[in-house]
Amino acid sequence: MSTHGTIGRPAPYGPRRHHQALVSEPHTETATSRRPVGRRQSRQEQNRTRKLQLIPEALARSHMEERAAEAMSQRMAGRLAEAQRQARRSDRLQRRAERASRRARRALARAVM
Repeated sequence: MSTHGTIGRPAPYGPRRHHQALVSEPHTETATSRRPVGRRQSRQEQNRTRKLQLIPEALARSHMEERAAEAMSQRMAGRLAEAQRQARRSDRLQRRAERASRRARRALARAVM
């Protein structure tokens, strides 16, 4: 891409067309006070050309945003799965501790009787 700037901050002047460089404008009062219609159209064409040249950049930016959002979603899903595994493990260990406590109480009760 030969155009300088980005969509958010385009370069102040667009690319020069070959036919504009060859055409010399007369230095009269009307030419300096007001732009000719042909010049205005070519500037609009330049803006259109710049926008068309920046389309791949915009597509790449939106694609990267989508990929970043997908990566964030996968990270959150991984964290959720890990939290669920830890919760199951915690429940298992808690039940095991409760069983050990009941066995200890029964053993103590048998020893006292």
